[in-house]
Amino acid sequence: MTVDIAELKKLAGERAAEWVESGMVVGLGTGSTAVYATRAIGQRLQDGRLHHILGIPTSEQTARQAQEAGIPLTTLDDHPIIDLTIDGADEIDPHLNLIKGLGGALLREKIVAAASRRMIVVSDARKVIAKLGTLAPLPVEVIPFARRPVYDYLTSLGAQVTLRRDRELEQRPFLTDEGNIILDCTFPQGIDDPATLAQTIIAQPGVVEHGLFLNLATLAVIATPDGLQILKRSEI
Repeated sequence: MTVDIAELKKLAGERAAEWVESGMVVGLGTGSTAVYATRAIGQRLQDGRLHHILGIPTSEQTARQAQEAGIPLTTLDDHPIIDLTIDGADEIDPHLNLIKGLGGALLREKIVAAASRRMIVVSDARKVIAKLGTLAPLPVEVIPFARRPVYDYLTSLGAQVTLRRDRELEQRPFLTDEGNIILDCTFPQGIDDPATLAQTIIAQPGVVEHGLFLNLATLAVIATPDGLQILKRSEI
């Protein structure tokens, strides 16, 4: 039987939206799974199951999707504490630590996650791995001025480093919503010590942020061919 990955992602996003309660400020994630949660929240607003919801989007793309779904938006200036964030992930390890950023929104995603009381991750079973860095590269957001020094620094840490290119114009670097570039770092043996690596990378001048999201997610909704699996940090 062929498994429809898109349908599984939709189920995960819709399930995560059930944790949203009226009156909440909600962080709205970016990506192919998180968008289903945004749409589900919008639908619940429209049919009356939710009211007085404010969203804080993690990218310009998500802001547009939220507006299309009818979710009123706010900012961290007005609401510095977020009740719940729902976002996707590129990898999830057994401790609910994540690699994020293949969609290019890791900086705003991490700011929103860090400001949140709870963070729910929505994903499919392909992203659940034993060791971070096994499948996905680690994105590192860098100011353009520091491209070469940071590139060399990351290489010295054992990473195979690639400058991310624009999807439509490959001769140009991909630029984030903040106007920065992304260096994608592949570690051939995976990442043995994510906490140490996170501190080591962020110490380099020119690095804005990296895609290691450690001790931020509190729960994960994982879509599998056999149904939804709920993982809680305290249980794994």
